[in-house]
Amino acid sequence: MNNRKLIVGITQGDSNGIGYEVIIKALADARILDFFTPVVYGSSKLFGFYRKQIHNIENLETFAINSAKDAEQRKINILNCLPENVYAEPGQGSAESAKAAIISLQRAVKDLHAGLIDILVTAPINKRGMNSQGFGFTGHTEYLEKEFGTGDTAMIMVSPQLKVGVVTGHIPLKDVSGSLSTELILRKLRVMKKSLQQDFGIIDPRIAVLGLNPHGGDGGLLGDEEQNIILPAVKAAAEEGIQAFGPYSPDGHFAQGNYSRFDATLAMYHDQGLAPFKAIAFADGVNFTAGLPVVRTSPDHGTAFETAGRDEADPSSMISSIYTAIDIYRNREKYASLMKGRLKD
Repeated sequence: MNNRKLIVGITQGDSNGIGYEVIIKALADARILDFFTPVVYGSSKLFGFYRKQIHNIENLETFAINSAKDAEQRKINILNCLPENVYAEPGQGSAESAKAAIISLQRAVKDLHAGLIDILVTAPINKRGMNSQGFGFTGHTEYLEKEFGTGDTAMIMVSPQLKVGVVTGHIPLKDVSGSLSTELILRKLRVMKKSLQQDFGIIDPRIAVLGLNPHGGDGGLLGDEEQNIILPAVKAAAEEGIQAFGPYSPDGHFAQGNYSRFDATLAMYHDQGLAPFKAIAFADGVNFTAGLPVVRTSPDHGTAFETAGRDEADPSSMISSIYTAIDIYRNREKYASLMKGRLKD
C-alpha cells in the first residue's frame, strides 16, 4: 500500500456562508499538516478576509498557488481560481457567491480528474443560488455522478454512531412514492454493501431498510409500498447475498436504538434519513458519496448564512469530513490489494 501523504482538495463552497470559517478552523492546528497536504480552491483574498474574523488563529502557513502541481507540503495551499475583484458579503446569498462556488467546484473536479488531488472535500453550497447561475444540478452528488460517468451512487451520512443512506435524494416529497421501485431500492442496497466493504472495511455488512409510511403501512391500511415495493427488494437482496432486513418503521428504528444493531440504514427519502441522523450525530457527521470512483465527502451542514462572519461556526464536521475521506481512500487501497491477492490465489 502507498503511504505517501495525500493531497486533499477542499472547495470553498458559497463565499458568503461559513465555508471559509470551518475550513480555516479545521486547518488551524499545524499538526494536521502531518497527515495530508491541503489545497483550498477559492481565493487568497477571501481566505484572508475570513481569517481576520476569527479569534485565536495564529501562524497559519498559507501558500498561494495557481496549480495543484505547485502545492507545498506542511502549508495550507490556496489555489486562486476566482476573479481578482471577488468580494465577501457574509450572510448574503448572492449571484457572485454562487458563481464562486461553481468555479471552485469545477476547478477542483478538473484536478481530481487529472489526478492532481487525491480526495475532494466540499464546503456547503447554496443549491438554489447555484442553479440560478446555470449550475443545472440539485446538489454535489448529482453533479459528480455526471462528471465521473458512474452508474449507481448513494448518499451516505457517516458518523462513529451510525451510517444512513437514502434511496431518493434531492426531490420533492410529493414525488418520493412515485419514484420508488423494487429495482431502485435493490440498486442502492448493492451500492451500500460494496461501499461498506471497500470504504469502511466491513466484510459482511448488515443493512436495515426503512418503510415509507407511518407504522410501516400498518399492514396496508396506511399505504402499500412496504408490501409491494420495499419488502420484495429486501427479499431480492437476500437472494443476492446482501444482508438486508426490514422494512422497519422509522420512528421506532431510531428512537429505540434499533439502528445500532446494523452497520447501516437505508431510508426511503432525504429527510427520513437525515433528520434523525443529524439529531444523533450532527456535530461530527459527514456526507459521503458512495459509488464514485473517487472519494468525496462534505460536512453535514449547510451554508448557515445566519451565522456567517461571526466566528460562531463549529469546524467539527469539516474536520471529520477530511479524516473520513482519508480513511476511505486508505481503506480502498487495502481492499484493492486484498482483491488482487485473492485473484492471484
